[in-house]
Amino acid sequence: MALDYRKCAEEIVSHIGGRENIVQAAHCATRLRLVIKDNGKVNKAALENVDGVKGMFENNGQLQLIIGTGTVNKVYAEFLSVTGMTEATKDDVKAAAAAGQPVWKRILKAIGDVFVPILPAIVASGLMMGFVEAMGKVYPEFAQTSWYDFLDMVANTAFAYLPVIVAISAARVFGGNTFLGAVIGLAMIHSNLLNAWAVGTVAPKVWEFTLLNFVVRVMKVGYQGHVIPVIIAVWLMCTIEKWLHKHTPEMIDLFVVPFTTVLLTTFLTFTIIGPIFSQLETWVLAGAQILVKNPIGSAVMGAIYPWTVVMGLHHMYNVIEAGMLSVEGGLNTWMPIASAANFAQFGACLAVGFKARQQRTKVVAIPSSLSAALGITEPAIFGINLRFFKPIIAGMIGGTVGAFYGAFSGIGAAAYGVTGIPGYLTIQQPVQYSILLAISGGIAFILSWIMWKEEEAEAAPAEIKAEEPAQAIEFGTVISSSAGEIAQCTAGKVIPYTEIPDPTFAAGTLGQGVGIQPEDEFVYAPIDGEISSVAESKHAIGISGENDMEVLIHVGVDTVEMKGDGFEDFVKEGDKVKKGQKLMKFDREKIKAAGHPDTVVLLLTNSDDYENVKFGENI
Repeated sequence: MALDYRKCAEEIVSHIGGRENIVQAAHCATRLRLVIKDNGKVNKAALENVDGVKGMFENNGQLQLIIGTGTVNKVYAEFLSVTGMTEATKDDVKAAAAAGQPVWKRILKAIGDVFVPILPAIVASGLMMGFVEAMGKVYPEFAQTSWYDFLDMVANTAFAYLPVIVAISAARVFGGNTFLGAVIGLAMIHSNLLNAWAVGTVAPKVWEFTLLNFVVRVMKVGYQGHVIPVIIAVWLMCTIEKWLHKHTPEMIDLFVVPFTTVLLTTFLTFTIIGPIFSQLETWVLAGAQILVKNPIGSAVMGAIYPWTVVMGLHHMYNVIEAGMLSVEGGLNTWMPIASAANFAQFGACLAVGFKARQQRTKVVAIPSSLSAALGITEPAIFGINLRFFKPIIAGMIGGTVGAFYGAFSGIGAAAYGVTGIPGYLTIQQPVQYSILLAISGGIAFILSWIMWKEEEAEAAPAEIKAEEPAQAIEFGTVISSSAGEIAQCTAGKVIPYTEIPDPTFAAGTLGQGVGIQPEDEFVYAPIDGEISSVAESKHAIGISGENDMEVLIHVGVDTVEMKGDGFEDFVKEGDKVKKGQKLMKFDREKIKAAGHPDTVVLLLTNSDDYENVKFGENI
C-alpha cells in the first residue's frame, strides 16, 4: 500500500508539538531535519510508530527523521503545506540549531571553528619560536649568526602573518570567499602601516578622511598579533558579500561584489573596528601600568592577561617593560606577571592533554602546552583552553595566584621579551621564580583536571570496561568518505549493503554501508562519538560522530519483533563512546530460533551528505 504522504506529515507535526514548536525544517536525500523549540513536547515513541518514519536521530540540536530516498521530498512538501512554513536548506537548519545556543557559546564556537584548521601552523610556529628564542638567550653568539636569523624568520612567520591565516579560515567559517578574506587579512598588516608591535615606541602616521564636512582621523597602524578584530572584519566582509550577491544582477556580479565588498570592509575596519581596538589598547595599557604597582593589581593582571592575548592587545606590554628598565637600576617586575599567566595556561592545557581520551585532543594539547611553557601561549589558548572554556578559567585562577606571589616577593627581570622557562635567563631570583611557576602552573593544572569533565563523560561503564578485548581496536575500516573512516563493528565476513537480506537496507534507503555475517556475539563502536539512539527493543544503536557522521548499527533483520529478547545493551542515549568500546551483546542462536537472519547492518545513514563514499573490506 502506497504511503499517504499527507497523513505522514500531519502525524509528524502532531507528535513534535505542532507548528509553534518548530524553529526550522529541511530535508536531505533520506531524512527530514527539524529544529525544535522544546524537546519536552516531542513524543518520540509515537514518532517511531508513524507510518513512513524508519528511524530517528538527534544530533547537533537537530531532530532527524529517516524517511527514505524519493519519499522524504514528498513528505517534506506536505509538511510545509501542513505547517505553512517555507522551504529551507540543510545549512538553514544547522544555523537555526546553532542559534538556539547561548550567545557566549556561539561566539566561542565560532572562534574554535576558525582556529581548529590552523592549529598545526601556530603550534609548530609556537614551539619553534620558543626554542629559537631560548637558544639565542643561552648562546648570545648564536643570536648573531645567519642560522639564528633564518630560523627566527621561519619560526615567527605564522605569527607575523597570523591575521591573514585567521582571515582565510574565518571566511570559510562564515561562508565568504576565502580569497577576499585573504585580501582583508593582508590589508590589515600592509607594509604601509605601522607594525602593531611598534605602537607606543613610534608615533603612527594618520589618514584624514573628509566625509560630509566631517574630518575622520585614522591612525595607520597594522594588526599584527590581533585575532578578534580580524574575525570581526571578515564576518563583516562575509555579511556584505552575501547581501550583495542576493541583490546584484548576475551580469555585473563578478566585478561589483568583490570590489564593493573589499572597499566597504576595509574602510569600516580601519575607521570603526580599528579605532575601537586602538582605544582598548590605550585603556588596557594605562590600567596595567596602574595595577602592577601593587600585589593586588598584579593579581588582577595575572587573571585578565590571557584575554588580552585573545584580543591581540598583549604586544603593547613591552612599553611597560621598557619603561621599567629605562630608569637607573630599573627592574622589570611585569615579566613575572606575564610568566605566571602564561605558565598557568600551560598547566591548564597540559591537564587537558593528560586527561583527554580523544587522540585528536591529545595531539593538539600536549604540543600546545609545551609552546606555552616556552612563553608562546596562542596555541594553548586558542587550540584548547578557550575552546573548552573551563581550562582558560582554571588558567586565570592559577595566573592570579602566581602573579600575586611574584609581586609580593619582589621578583624582577633584567630584560624583557621572554617568559616561562626561558625566563630563567633574565630573572634575578631563580628560586622564587621556580616557586612562581610551580604555583601558577600547578594550580591551573589541578583546577583544569577537576573542572574539565571529558574523561568522565566518555568513560565506558565500569562493569564492561574490563571486558573490552584488545581485538576490538584491530578491526579494519569498512566504510570511508570525505567525513572520515568507520571500522567494522563485529567479527565476521563483510558483505555489501546490497546483499543484506532486507529490501530497505539493500536499496540503500537508510544510507550506504555494509552487512556483516557475524562470528561473534558482541558489537563494538566503529567510531568515536555519542550514542544518539538506542532502540527500545535493544537491537539497534545510533552513533553521531565527527563531521556530523550518523552511523546506524542494526543487529539482525526484523529483530524488532523479538522485543529485546536475546539482546543486552551496554550504553544509553547520550553516552560518549570510543572506537572499539563494547556496545552490545546479542544471542545468535535466539535470533536464528526466531527465524531471523543474524546479519549485522552497519550504515552511514547520511552518506548522501559526503563525497567519495566507499565500503567493503578492501578500502
